[in-house]
Amino acid sequence: MSNDRKLVSSGSPYEPIIGFSRAVRVGRFIAVGGTAPIGPDGKTVGVGDPAAQTRRCIEIIEKALKDAGASLENVVRTRTFLTDISHWEASGRVHGEIFGSIRPVSTMVQVTGFIEPEWLVEIEADAVNGVSEGDDDWQNAWAASKNKRTPQI
Repeated sequence: MSNDRKLVSSGSPYEPIIGFSRAVRVGRFIAVGGTAPIGPDGKTVGVGDPAAQTRRCIEIIEKALKDAGASLENVVRTRTFLTDISHWEASGRVHGEIFGSIRPVSTMVQVTGFIEPEWLVEIEADAVNGVSEGDDDWQNAWAASKNKRTPQI
């Protein structure tokens, strides 16, 4: 593995069993995996309340980003998974309160369910730390990646 790969743990006992991290940072890119509304005590936060669960998910994402050297301001994409799409507005309002000025690309979908039936919401986020439009390092990395592609025959 590359030396610039950083794994961010949530402390979940399932991380080594399942083989996942709360977040992974490679260079300037940070991916935060599906984040459920779990409190510090391990119990579901906001049972029956999609807004409270959305807020808790984003709090956990914010901590993971901080541990990876970034912040919510670096988020470029979110994915919100709901067990009931009718909760889109309650969840979306909280998302808007937090990301209203950041305005990442966002997707919201309904899923059948989660591991814990009390969870109504899970959220993923991707962030890019320190990249701007004129960033030569980013452009050079992109060009190098294009050159490494296998030619089509």
